Order: sequence, then structure tokens, then C-alpha cells
Amino acid sequence: MEFKENAITTEIYHELRSSVEWMNFNVEQTAQGLSHSLYSLAVFDAEKPIGMGRIVGDGIYNIICDVVVNPDYQEKGIGTEIIRRLLYYLKEQTPENGRSSIQLIAESGKEKFYEKFGFETVPNEASGSGMRMIIRK
Repeated sequence: MEFKENAITTEIYHELRSSVEWMNFNVEQTAQGLSHSLYSLAVFDAEKPIGMGRIVGDGIYNIICDVVVNPDYQEKGIGTEIIRRLLYYLKEQTPENGRSSIQLIAESGKEKFYEKFGFETVPNEASGSGMRMIIRK
């Protein structure tokens, strides 16, 4: 298994999202989105892409997104290692005496996976509900 930094292509992105039955974005939108990633990881078994994850944000507010492991490779610690490496990147980028806010939207039923890394569900005493809007054209 090999982890490659900033190596997610539109093909890999679409293949892995399809493997978990997530809707894909069109090719142009995907390419633009990937080019705006702060950091990303692609995971390979030989030449086969089997996992990915990426960070978008501005260094203050950061979103972990597109964490995907092909179902044939789940329950082998790959997702855990992706998150561990993404968080390591963000910790290294946070300056001394600085702080970074890290958000994500867990897939339904995957909240416990992220809680073991220190993520908290919202609402809680410090935060209201997370919210989102999707625009379709």
C-alpha cells in the first residue's frame, strides 16, 4: 500500500466516489475543485487507487472531505491512516500560538469513526447545528 500526496486525479476521484455509490461532479468542476485542495492523499494498492481524502480551506478554517476507501479495502485501517495523515498535515501547518478549525460532515453512521480522532458532534455546548446547502443546476 502506498500513500501519495496531492496525487488525486479526476479519474481517481470519480472512480473512488463511484465505488461507495456517491454522486460525482462533472469533470470540469472536479478538476477545479481538486486544484483548490490545500492537501490531499491518494492510496494505492500497486497501481490501483483504493482510497483518498483531502483538505480544503484557508489555513484557519479547514474542511476534511472526500474521505473514501473502496469497499473491498475497508476495515483494514486505511481510513484511519488517511485521517491521521490529514490531521498531521493540519497540525504541522498551524503556527505556534495559533489555532485551526477543522470541520467535516460524516456520512450517516460514521460519526463514531471520527469521534475517536477528537471530532465532536454538533450541536454541543459550544456550537449550534452544522448546516449545508446544495445547489443543483
